[in-house]
Amino acid sequence: MCGTVGLFTGCQALTYCPKKAILTNVGGALSPTDDEYQSPFRTWYSKASVRKSPRRMVEEGDEDAYFFSPDLVPVAQHPLVKELAPDAFNGVLLQHLYRYLDFTAKLEYLVVNRAALGIAQGSVQVEIPDEMRLDAYKIYCDEAYHTLFSVDLLQQVQRRSGVPATLPAEPYFLTRLRQYLDTLEASRRPLVELLFVVVSETLISASLAEVPADDGVHPTVRAVIRDHAADEGRHHTYFATLVRYLWAQLDQSERLFAGAIIPTLIDLFLTPDTPALQNELQNYGMPADTARQVLAETYTPTALATHARMTARQTVRIFAALGALDDPAARDAFESAGLLIE
Repeated sequence: MCGTVGLFTGCQALTYCPKKAILTNVGGALSPTDDEYQSPFRTWYSKASVRKSPRRMVEEGDEDAYFFSPDLVPVAQHPLVKELAPDAFNGVLLQHLYRYLDFTAKLEYLVVNRAALGIAQGSVQVEIPDEMRLDAYKIYCDEAYHTLFSVDLLQQVQRRSGVPATLPAEPYFLTRLRQYLDTLEASRRPLVELLFVVVSETLISASLAEVPADDGVHPTVRAVIRDHAADEGRHHTYFATLVRYLWAQLDQSERLFAGAIIPTLIDLFLTPDTPALQNELQNYGMPADTARQVLAETYTPTALATHARMTARQTVRIFAALGALDDPAARDAFESAGLLIE
């Protein structure tokens, strides 16, 4: 374990160690002035879920409730999946919840909190106001609590349902991020990691808004996701502001590089883990060819592009406002990824 950040050593994908300054090539225009920062955390001590929300418990009852909204589980909409036995169909929703909670926990403590700690302690060398640095500690607390309640809920649901989670060793996005970073020069990786956090914190998740409104979903699941959503709105605002400070301090070559890779980072985050889904569907007795058919017909290129465009629309606007799309290479990358809405 890394005694500094409480994470395992040997992780080549993530390098936010507070002992290490990571943006060493800072230049370009001055950052926005300190008085431009309007903290989204002014009510944090009374409004943050870690400060006010109770532990969410999975109680007896609500046996007929789903553990995730079928409307938000793409494979659950496929006719061949709907034809599965009720226990198997419910299993699809249950395993989706497990993946969601595992994804959330590992994103928060393996990725976002490394960045938050680096920002708070100054090892991510972006000049920002003191209030903004203090707010990074609040994000650190939030994300640690999101990890806790995600793992807590996952364990409670496993005990209550008697169905174990079938999860890959790590979420697909983390595997793909590591593979992508391995293709880059070492000097580029810290900037890419920080930009990945900006992307992940500014994408809009439908589940955070829609699950709490679905009365068919178990109330404890809805409450946990509602808690998460309330915090993430503040985080979105924070990272949308942070990237303005970062961008102003990058030199021209770094800006050109950064703008062109944003679509790749969006894709790394959003691409579904079809290998894991293939295995899951086969575990319900579905033949391999049928499972491949379900996935091919569910995750069509059009469906994936539409989902990415809608989910990333705020992220795209943020980088467009920075002038990132003024570079032809960056604009071509965004257009090729289908992220621009004419």
